[in-house]
Amino acid sequence: MSRWYLRRPVLSWALYDWATAAYSTTVMAGFFPTFFHAFWSQGSNPTTTTFRLGLANGAAGLLVALSAPFLGASADRRSNRKGFLLFFALIGIFATGGLRWVPEGEWGVAIALFVTATAAYSGAIVFYDSLLLRVASPAEYNRVSAYGYSLGYLGGGLLFLLNVLMTLHPVWFGLASMAEAVQYSFLTVAVWWFVFALPLAFGVHEAGEVRSSSGSSWSELRATLKAAAAHRMLWLFLLAYWLYIDGVNTIVKMAIDYGLALGLPASSLLEALLLTQFVAFPAALLFGWLGNRIGARQSILAGLVVYLGVTLWAIMLHTIGQFFAMAVTVGLVQGGVQSLSRALFGQFVPKGKSAEYFGFYNMTGKFGAVLGPLIVGITAQVTGNSRAGIGAVAVLFLVGGGVLWRVRTPEQASLQ
Repeated sequence: MSRWYLRRPVLSWALYDWATAAYSTTVMAGFFPTFFHAFWSQGSNPTTTTFRLGLANGAAGLLVALSAPFLGASADRRSNRKGFLLFFALIGIFATGGLRWVPEGEWGVAIALFVTATAAYSGAIVFYDSLLLRVASPAEYNRVSAYGYSLGYLGGGLLFLLNVLMTLHPVWFGLASMAEAVQYSFLTVAVWWFVFALPLAFGVHEAGEVRSSSGSSWSELRATLKAAAAHRMLWLFLLAYWLYIDGVNTIVKMAIDYGLALGLPASSLLEALLLTQFVAFPAALLFGWLGNRIGARQSILAGLVVYLGVTLWAIMLHTIGQFFAMAVTVGLVQGGVQSLSRALFGQFVPKGKSAEYFGFYNMTGKFGAVLGPLIVGITAQVTGNSRAGIGAVAVLFLVGGGVLWRVRTPEQASLQ
């Protein structure tokens, strides 16, 4: 049996997911929001602090969403996707490490570093996703993409576990306080990101492509948009992806807040987040296998059915035990839906246009974090019930799944 997962390009590529998941887990989802409130923006009105944090997240997301296709066109034109990735990664690494030395009360500096790190992290992902097409054959997209996501969940979970222990027991690590432990956690993320990005730097090589140097990246982007306009299935997939990934992102971002609103203990909710990470590790690998057996589209649809059940289940949630069970259920499908979406989109990408097309893909993903929270907020406001708000997210999985059902891959189209 071929050990494809040990091939140097595949393993080197997948380890970058291991590297960056530390940022998304420890910094974005875990420590930065809470530490920003308690340390850097201490003494400010809570509403003002929330506004500052929301503005920072929005600015970083919008910056990447608007620039991703142009960045992809530039990388494709120069056949230097890896170079662009490493450039953005280094910016993100230095900005993340810089959070360690931001003094108390300096919320402006913290926001600037966070926006820089998040935009750089997201920008590098554009080129990382596109390199999937360089390290794997089309027949391997499903399992290699799932391999990357699974290592990401494991790596991000392990460092997050260490960081949580640092904050709960700072004396064990020779630290004076919880605040100092959080500051050093940002530094560990930067070091982790740098060390595990090295395999990609030296183990992934782009095959030489002869590309015309005439024209500009803008002109190439316009030409791609004109050519892609004729690919109905590609845009149909992006529409479906925008809808259902918005639902996925909403569940991820609002689960902890929802648990707190129900009066569940914060420490247990944090444990549930850790549990999700470790469940998602083997589950993503399983989805890669499932994608090869029944197809990526069908596997994603199966995952969306589970997500639909989760949103309806959340309406009746009452105990921390039920929340843990829901966390396990989400972990079983989260990585699979994400990884197979990346693999499925890869089937639509023309040769030599991977970074540019994945720029559109990532742009869609960045905008896929707006509709869900809006649906939750409006529904909760109208009904006066937060349970109804979270349950309303089901419409994103229903409509997104319905659109995806109509998508036909190039391979399926050729058989008809």
